[in-house]
Amino acid sequence: MEKKKLLQKLIQTNMLPIAFIGDSVHTLFVREYVLSTENGKMTNYHSDASKFCRASSQSKALEKLLPLLTDDEKEIVRRARNAKPKHQAKNASTSDYIHATAFEALIGYLYLLEQKDRLSKFLSLSVEQKEE
Repeated sequence: MEKKKLLQKLIQTNMLPIAFIGDSVHTLFVREYVLSTENGKMTNYHSDASKFCRASSQSKALEKLLPLLTDDEKEIVRRARNAKPKHQAKNASTSDYIHATAFEALIGYLYLLEQKDRLSKFLSLSVEQKEE
């Protein structure tokens, strides 16, 4: 199925599959980022990457991105925040989990639309927030 048709179908039905894609895209970006900034000790890679991928960090990243979003992107975030996941995160507040899902949906949306410049900008900002 063509990406745009798939995206339209997903947006009309459920935001969670888009968040699922966004989670993968964000995790891959973070892992590449950590590999490029670490000193080569394998024990640090996972723990350093997980700092960026946890719900509280993704929630903060979304908060930072909100003023930069277009109306369409805000709608994706709103719909994803209102999605009803079948489970709750073990180590996150409900608020952080909801906002992390919205962040992941935004990333998935940009990825599926092939908005490479915007996606790259948002992913870069998501790791900068941890360095502040």
